[in-house]
Amino acid sequence: MKKLILGSLTLVLVMGFLTGCQGKKVLPGDVEGYDEGEEYLSLWVHTIEDTPEGEAYKKSVDSFNEAYDGVYFADIEFIPRNDSGGGYSDKVNASVMSGGLPDVLTVDGPNVSAYAANGIIQPLAEISEEERSVYLESIIDQGTYDGKLYALGVLESSVGMYYNKDILEEAGIEVPDADHPWTWSEFLEILEKLKPIMEEKNGYPLDMTFPVGEASIYYYAPFIWSNGGDLVSDDGLTVDGYFNSDTNAETMEYFKTIVDKGYMSATPIEFLFESGRAAFKFDGAWEVNTIYTSYPDINLGVAPYVVSDNWDGGRYTPTGSWAYAASANTQNLEGATELVKWMSGVESGVYIWDLTKNLPSTYGAYEQIEIFKTDENYNALYNQLSTYGHPRPKTPVYPQVSTSFQQALEDIALGGMETKSELDKSVERINAKLERYVRE
Repeated sequence: MKKLILGSLTLVLVMGFLTGCQGKKVLPGDVEGYDEGEEYLSLWVHTIEDTPEGEAYKKSVDSFNEAYDGVYFADIEFIPRNDSGGGYSDKVNASVMSGGLPDVLTVDGPNVSAYAANGIIQPLAEISEEERSVYLESIIDQGTYDGKLYALGVLESSVGMYYNKDILEEAGIEVPDADHPWTWSEFLEILEKLKPIMEEKNGYPLDMTFPVGEASIYYYAPFIWSNGGDLVSDDGLTVDGYFNSDTNAETMEYFKTIVDKGYMSATPIEFLFESGRAAFKFDGAWEVNTIYTSYPDINLGVAPYVVSDNWDGGRYTPTGSWAYAASANTQNLEGATELVKWMSGVESGVYIWDLTKNLPSTYGAYEQIEIFKTDENYNALYNQLSTYGHPRPKTPVYPQVSTSFQQALEDIALGGMETKSELDKSVERINAKLERYVRE
């Protein structure tokens, strides 16, 4: 899963819409299992077959073809991303102008709006309320753009505010319940209390970095949301007054306080939390399995994600991962939608968990996976996701918003730059990308 977030900003969306021209025509008998009378559905996924993730997708396709034998035949093509996130995205981009896209393709969740606004994907065929209710609310929200449902997530993700139980017990600190998280003010007091203890351990209260790439907005935009802020307008086309709001400036100043008071290292230190030299760490859901398998001496807990003193109880915690969508090229929207539903459904979610330990996207999958009932840390992540999950900003220029957020956070919190001027500069950069959408 860690690799899934890192490549999402490599998408370079081309201008213009699909021509409607289809690629090479596939006839019954050309592909093993594709028989006369079946409607052919092509599918692209963003990984290679010889991986746990690829195996999960192949199992889902095989089960779809068995269930829809005589009606539909899905033909999966594995197109891996390279280390910088290209490969798959490059092929999608190259196929936009030629009209060579498949019927269904995978889309990284934060990029759904960009794909939709650029005419790469189209709204799914009608899906009933009963069918929608199968999915976590965050999945429906992530896949919706301009009031229309474009994508359904095959998996979900979350970020934990992990803590070392032994260290907090040593400090006499009790963790609140999920509906009463620590506020910013309370958390600063806790970090101050932990500082001398962690200095004795040659560490810090908080294992925290502001990395280049998707992780920064994924981990830390929740501080914006819990403080009543937003990074873009509801329609995704305005950032001035949002990204650079006084509320967001206050949030950036909070991060700066954490750095200035020495509660975190200004330079990254590898395995700080895992070595027992940090009391807290923000990291993806994969961290639970990492600790269990590689650092069993760490007594791990998941605390509720810290909130602003102004939090109103609304959704604010990290979500988002790969989804399925119908391309604007497909001539069979009904069939493509059936394939999207199947590939993102309960059975597929169980495959994903069993083979990759990535979080599924449906309530039914969680009900079938015992560990989410019996393990307190996985249960905490699921409850956080289902109760408070909030998708990343929905805008056709999401990549620019993400990189601007990371750059502003780093420049303000670590670089000591003036907060409001840095946020204003970010707005200028994002507006340059938004210009063509606003003009249209």
